[in-house]
Amino acid sequence: MITKERLQQHISKFPDQISIDELIEKLIFIDKLEKRIKLSEANTSISEEELEIEMKQWFK
Repeated sequence: MITKERLQQHISKFPDQISIDELIEKLIFIDKLEKRIKLSEANTSISEEELEIEMKQWFK
């Protein structure tokens, strides 16, 4: 889960105009990124194979 403050930091970097589809994609990416950062900080990681599977899903 992301805090409102962190979300505002990301949103401030968005372009002035953005479609709903782009917004949703960016929000999903931010959510995944924040989760990975928290896992990294907790020294919890996934295998390279798991990462490859997830990355394939991200770029469908």
